[in-house]
Amino acid sequence: MKKNTVKASVETQTEAMKIANATQTPGQTKAQTKLIAQGIEKGIALYKKQQKEKARQASKEKKKQAKMKQQTSVSTSANSETATTTDTSAEPSRLPWILLVISWAGFIGLQFWG
Repeated sequence: MKKNTVKASVETQTEAMKIANATQTPGQTKAQTKLIAQGIEKGIALYKKQQKEKARQASKEKKKQAKMKQQTSVSTSANSETATTTDTSAEPSRLPWILLVISWAGFIGLQFWG
């Protein structure tokens, strides 16, 4: 199994040592101060790691929202194209019926007047 270790940068170590020295109480040994600095260091590193994870999640969510928006706009344009195609295809479907009615009227007219 992978052990969950947090590695700290040199800047983080320096910052943690400054904080530990600033909060040092009288009678505290250097070893104790060093342990406190290590705890602070781990806390800072963990905080940075969590912030990076939050940023990654926000980025993923932003990309997902953009993708959904793009898909919605593509489907909307596809629907409008389908509607346009349907409107233009409705006109030719009436033409054969109109021609049929005219031809039958012509045949009937020839029977009576011809």
